[in-house]
Amino acid sequence: MPDTLMAGTPAYVADAAETADEHAMFRKVAWRIIPFLFLCYVVSFLDRINIGFAQLQMKHDLGFSDAMYGLGAAVFYVGYVLCEVPSNILLARFGARRTFTRIMLLWGLASVCMMFVSKPAHFYLLRFMLGVFEAGFFPGIVLYLTYWFPVNRRAAVMSVFFAGVAVAGVLGGLFSGWIMRDMSGVLGLFGWQWMFAIEGAPAVILAFVALFLLVDRPHDATWLSASEKDRLVALCAQGHVSGTAHDGRSFLDALRNPRVYLFAFIYFSLTCASLTLNFWMPLMIRDFGIKDVVSVSLFTVVPNAIGAVGLILIARRSDRTGERRRHFAFCTIGGGMALAALTLHLGSFPVMLAILSLACVLIFAALPIFWSVPPGYLPGKAAASGIAFISSIGITSGIVSPWVIGQIRTSTGSMDNAVYLLAGLLVLSGVALMAGVKADFAGSR
Repeated sequence: MPDTLMAGTPAYVADAAETADEHAMFRKVAWRIIPFLFLCYVVSFLDRINIGFAQLQMKHDLGFSDAMYGLGAAVFYVGYVLCEVPSNILLARFGARRTFTRIMLLWGLASVCMMFVSKPAHFYLLRFMLGVFEAGFFPGIVLYLTYWFPVNRRAAVMSVFFAGVAVAGVLGGLFSGWIMRDMSGVLGLFGWQWMFAIEGAPAVILAFVALFLLVDRPHDATWLSASEKDRLVALCAQGHVSGTAHDGRSFLDALRNPRVYLFAFIYFSLTCASLTLNFWMPLMIRDFGIKDVVSVSLFTVVPNAIGAVGLILIARRSDRTGERRRHFAFCTIGGGMALAALTLHLGSFPVMLAILSLACVLIFAALPIFWSVPPGYLPGKAAASGIAFISSIGITSGIVSPWVIGQIRTSTGSMDNAVYLLAGLLVLSGVALMAGVKADFAGSR
């Protein structure tokens, strides 16, 4: 993680009123928890999206169609949606340390077992179980970070994790193609089988590290002084909405909050677009005219790397200015226009790759800006279930999007109609946040 993110930059300076002691405290907190969680998130997302690289060989080796692949990619999110809210409630009850350990151990084992897929039923079952096991990890991180960082720091902190999405794409691009090509035939296994085995193993190892490294709450941190613990808890409690309508005593309180459904729609729209980039980018690049599997993998590095840098810079600016709504609208509307431009099929590979990279920057940057807003509307006990509910409803896009795109691509041989739909959803999400979030809400001006 760049040191510039941790200290001395606008991304990590909350405001002029912050004392030097508070700045040092947050720097200490950041170095203690963010690098490890960032690594875990990169591994989780790599295990989630490496199916996009596997399809370059897997569909041929097993006789899968685009529609079958799309259904397999989608069924992951069925298990994910069903278990996401219960998982986050368990985190609030039993703590992040045990919850993250359980999640990483089980998803790592399920990811490794993907190497044994030989027929569609195996493919669908293991993708479903991978979703069940991984459910709760991302909303758990969102909830966990609210214990350690106040609202005016969260976009920059969350941008680190969404950069992890792009980093996972970079690592997948660098290593997945090489593994599939050069490990093919070793011990009689296909290259994609080796890819699942090698890329799934780190999650199992990290699960045991989490058990000893993480602490559940600031008051459990032996590396903070008593005064730092109290000050940190007080700062993180600021900026929440108060009042009987949102006092958050239970899951039902979150369900009664109309903004939960607004946020769920916005997140649904965002993830429709981001998952399309995650799952279908290798195939998009192949459609640009690149046929070699390793070359396709390497070219996916470019938009992912540019996206990682761009989203951090945009999130830093959002934190520095304290403005969310216009930043978000700029990213979603601009991202929708960039996606729509991909349907022009200009015939120039560098130009198409540049357009794809621009889409990655804007769509990825919208995610941390968005997630800096909902926790402020879900204080107290409603935070765990409310965040998970927003995430689980929004992530149903993972059920819908891959299947719909697979069907469209199978029937038309093109993704253009799907891309138009995604672009429209992005524009609507920007309008929805502008209309539904108060301009004077803390951190959302």
